[in-house]
Amino acid sequence: MTIKDIQAEIVDEFSMFDDWMQRYEYMIDLGKSLPLIDAQYKTDDNIIKGCQSKVWVHAELTGDKLSFTADSDAIITKGIIAILIRVFSDQHPKDIIAADTNFIDEIGLKEHLSPTRANGLVSMVKQLKLYAIAYQTQLK
Repeated sequence: MTIKDIQAEIVDEFSMFDDWMQRYEYMIDLGKSLPLIDAQYKTDDNIIKGCQSKVWVHAELTGDKLSFTADSDAIITKGIIAILIRVFSDQHPKDIIAADTNFIDEIGLKEHLSPTRANGLVSMVKQLKLYAIAYQTQLK
């Protein structure tokens, strides 16, 4: 699936819920289903700067696709990173770099987060794209 297809799927899923309490519960469930990051990657080097909670992200290139694993010490934040990983994992770095993140606005996520969590969301997107840039240079 392309990044746009996955984003459209997420927008559809979020539109099924009537209110934001249900959407938060769904995000928490997504976070719980996030594959566990290997303990060796839960280091300060893998913490995303700019997040109020701790968020660890590890990126790995397999062939020409980038895959991510992550974890967080906060349940909502873990749900947010789970959504981003679903969108960007197993994609080509150039597609991750070129991808827009309008789906975040479409589901209304940013406006329903506290300012510090919204900043953390921006930091997460930025970090995933930085990983893609770093790995893209290896593919050239």
